[in-house]
Formats: sequence, structure tokens, C-alpha cells
Amino acid sequence: MTSLTVNGRQVEVDRADDTPLLTVLRDALGLVGSRFGCGQGLCGACVVLLDGTPVPSCDTPLWQAAESTVITVEGLAADGPNPVQQSLIDHQAAQCGFCISGIVVRATALLDETPDVSAEQVASALEPHLCRCGTQQRIVEAVLAARGVPA
Repeated sequence: MTSLTVNGRQVEVDRADDTPLLTVLRDALGLVGSRFGCGQGLCGACVVLLDGTPVPSCDTPLWQAAESTVITVEGLAADGPNPVQQSLIDHQAAQCGFCISGIVVRATALLDETPDVSAEQVASALEPHLCRCGTQQRIVEAVLAARGVPA
């Protein structure tokens, strides 16, 4: 059994230590907001916060999350959409939505760390996230708007 805290809830998971965290979140805990994209940690669709740091959950073994705190996109919306989520909605920045959960998680962490972030910093932070719909500029604008100050 592996113990971890997911979205503020202490859980015990009975899975092999090398099971990808994404598999645990989706299959064992029913948290399907994080997406399986590439399975190699290269596309950003599965990003979650592990002790406050954005990590690709498809490439993070369960043992690495033991006794840690994991926040998924669902955890960011526990009391309704967080500022990044709401801004993405308001700006209609997502198209198909496949990549957006990982983008929300990373952008939230970025704004928590650097509230006065620039457009260049947002673009750089989100570069690992593949968005095939071509909405990157709208996503950057929405993240900047989520700061609560004009871009």
C-alpha cells in the first residue's frame, strides 16, 4: 500500500510501486481530468502538481509520489473554477480541451510562483504543452488575464 494525499484527501493505493501516477489517478481514484497523451512525459496533457511542482504524471512512478501531496486539475476546481480555469473559459481559449488540464495545472503553479509574470514567461512555461488546435496565443492571453491585472 502506498499512502499519498490527493486533492486534500489522504488515500491508500494498492498498486505496484512502478505504476504510473496517471494510471493510479485515473483508474484507482477515478480522477480523469489528467489525460494520457504520449506516455513519455513529453506532451503535457497529464501534468499534475507533486508537492507544488508540475510533473508529468504518466512518467512519474507511484513510489515517487509516496507520502507526497498531489493536486490534479480537479483539485484546483474544488470550490469552482480557479482564476486560470475561469479565464480560459472567459477567453474561449480552449478548443478541443485535450491539452488544457495540464496547461491549467502548470499555469496555476506559474502564477502562484510569479504573480507578475510576463507573456514571454507564460509562453516559455507552457512550451512543453502540445496544443494541436493552435490556440496557444489565446491561452497565453487568458493566463495573463488570470493575474488580475491588464496584460
